[in-house]
Amino acid sequence: QVQLVESGGGLVQAGGSLTLSCAASGRIFSVNLMAWYRQAPGKQRRLVAHITTDGRSVYSDSVKGRFTISRDNAKNTVYLQMNSLKPEDTAVYYCNAIIRTDGSRDPRNYWGQGAPVTVSS
Repeated sequence: QVQLVESGGGLVQAGGSLTLSCAASGRIFSVNLMAWYRQAPGKQRRLVAHITTDGRSVYSDSVKGRFTISRDNAKNTVYLQMNSLKPEDTAVYYCNAIIRTDGSRDPRNYWGQGAPVTVSS
């Protein structure tokens, strides 16, 4: 099937930077929209940013101007560059992708396992 494997989470001081990566692998025919969500303790999972196949991106207001989403279509990989991090950015970050697999007619929604990010003040 398909797996989304995330990397790059960790602990960083406020004002610092981190880059998350998420690679999709498996019997992939095509990867459509890719996105990052985050879930802080005790809160709902929320969209951080998404990016289309041709590179158009949308950001939540809380990260606009600080985070940058990008993707490498040849590698089926999406990135999230996070700058000027704040303690309120602390959350588990989840990769999400809409993927059509080989032999399948319809695309499906897939999730990564989550990458914890902790920003200390």
